[in-house]
Amino acid sequence: MRAMAYVAALLAAAAIMFFIVNAPEQPDAPESAVASSVAPESDVEGAEVTATSLTLNVPDMHCPFACYPNVKKTLESREDVVSVELVPQKEEGVIDTPQVVVKYKDGFVVDQAIAQLGKAGFGGSTVVQ
Repeated sequence: MRAMAYVAALLAAAAIMFFIVNAPEQPDAPESAVASSVAPESDVEGAEVTATSLTLNVPDMHCPFACYPNVKKTLESREDVVSVELVPQKEEGVIDTPQVVVKYKDGFVVDQAIAQLGKAGFGGSTVVQ
């Protein structure tokens, strides 16, 4: 009976590896979302899309696997945010500096972005001077 369970697990693992290896490559969703949010403004004649940046301290952002992606998704859901990047960390896989660099367009209101982070569970966020 145990041998049958091992065979079933082996077949399942082989099938998963087969599908992972043969899966078509897909572009990352955040890049396509950023490109689609910037493209319409570039169609306006004489308009120039400029992005400025600021650094936000997000003290409740503890891990790069769930917290940071949630912060990134929350901020990038705003139309006035171009991109969100985690500042370089001392050790990979650990957030020792809970800060993100936010690139934004004209009309960005930092207090609204901080309030949105608070609603997502990341209260106490501030702008780094």
